[in-house]
Amino acid sequence: MTPGPGNPWTDPTARRAHLTREARLRALPDLDRDLVRLGAMPDLNRWLEQITATGGCAHPVYLTGHSTTTDRATGDVLRRYSTATEPGGRLAVRCRNRRASRCAPCSREHSGDTFHLVRAGLSGGKGVPESVRTHPRLFVTLTAPSFGPVHRAGTCHPVRRGCCEHGGRRGCGQAHPDGDVVTGQPLCAGCYDYVGHVLWNSAAPALWKAFRDNLYHHLAARAGVGRTAVRSLVRVSAAKVAEYQKRGAVHFHAVIRLDGPDGPTSPPPAWATTDLLLEAVRSAAAAVALAPPDSAAYSDVRLRFGTQLDAHPLTDGDGGRITDEAVAAYVAKYTSKSVETAGAVDRRIDSFAEIRHLKVTSHVRALISTAWRLGGLPELEHLRLRAWAHMLGYRGHCLTKTRAYSTTYGQLRADRADHARTQAGGRELFADRDDGTVTEAAWRFIGTGHTPAEALIAAGIAEDIATNREIAREELATSSQAARSAVRSPA
Repeated sequence: MTPGPGNPWTDPTARRAHLTREARLRALPDLDRDLVRLGAMPDLNRWLEQITATGGCAHPVYLTGHSTTTDRATGDVLRRYSTATEPGGRLAVRCRNRRASRCAPCSREHSGDTFHLVRAGLSGGKGVPESVRTHPRLFVTLTAPSFGPVHRAGTCHPVRRGCCEHGGRRGCGQAHPDGDVVTGQPLCAGCYDYVGHVLWNSAAPALWKAFRDNLYHHLAARAGVGRTAVRSLVRVSAAKVAEYQKRGAVHFHAVIRLDGPDGPTSPPPAWATTDLLLEAVRSAAAAVALAPPDSAAYSDVRLRFGTQLDAHPLTDGDGGRITDEAVAAYVAKYTSKSVETAGAVDRRIDSFAEIRHLKVTSHVRALISTAWRLGGLPELEHLRLRAWAHMLGYRGHCLTKTRAYSTTYGQLRADRADHARTQAGGRELFADRDDGTVTEAAWRFIGTGHTPAEALIAAGIAEDIATNREIAREELATSSQAARSAVRSPA
């Protein structure tokens, strides 16, 4: 270091000023100190570009590595990329968490993908022919059975004479507003079947599979064809999303479509009508009855769907009660939500002692505790209830679909990556493309998440992106309305 004025190591005056600045920085709160650090970063603009590319992801994943793209035929190097020139020698990518409680930007993108996936299966597009609009289609809601009376929004259960065996009142007699914390809580915790509730949540994916299998059988019975032959005549295509009710029970919203034997490209037989599908759905759901796990904890009843079943036909054109877009948006909304809608937690629980300190209602605490206790039984070990206690026993995916229903999340992400690659000038980072090139890459995970200042800036970026999208959506709606008005009232 060159001696002279201004050098804090050789000039006493400069040293005192330097130490004073360091002291001031140490005295700042953590957020302010981090903002100063971030503002002084020489490659701040590139870091902002990375975070903007992730949509303001709340918990980005940081990678380090490199990629080289060569021409498959000649071996010439076309592109090279390395994180060595990036801020901190790393690249930020999305966490892709679907839960809005964990990462709002990524959950918004996941909901958007779900909307396009579901709508393509209803209206066509994304590789699905538009002729699916003419196929029999239903929007179905399958609910859980009752495990005991719970408080409900609006007019609650009327008060009846006498008390339950635990000394509680039979009924409530009050009117609960929407959002009331008591909604979904049992009238009497002692009467509530917590074991049955947890085991039903755990069995919900198996119930859905049994329903789909039953549906083929009931279609065959109504059409007068054999159970084996029906699968060569018609194909049931479906997509379903799981939602938690306030009481913590899972129920399913599903789109069900009848195709021909070759899937959406073939029409169903003439006997496969919407009315026949509606009747088959109702009878197939009512017929589902699974034996509970072989355990002394619960062995006297069969696991079934609830008696409340909603099924609405989806007809082509304006005559339908609900539109394809409305159904797709409704299903997409629930992919960003999870067990937190029932007041539970969105992270796994590591010990029984942790349950006592959770900030949840007594009802949710009882469900989590029940799942933990049942998970300790050797005969229920295969259910992995302790690992899924935070989900109140439910072990299934948020959204599932049959193979032929429509496109996939992977294809939607690939299409978006192709678009982003085109916008960025064709830079390839992670994978080969079917364009005569080969990409060799090596990547390593080095961290995740933001510092306090980075989180603040990322949240602002995410908010700006969301605002811009809302403005663009409103402008599109306004222009569409103006176009429709011009068509109705030509000059």
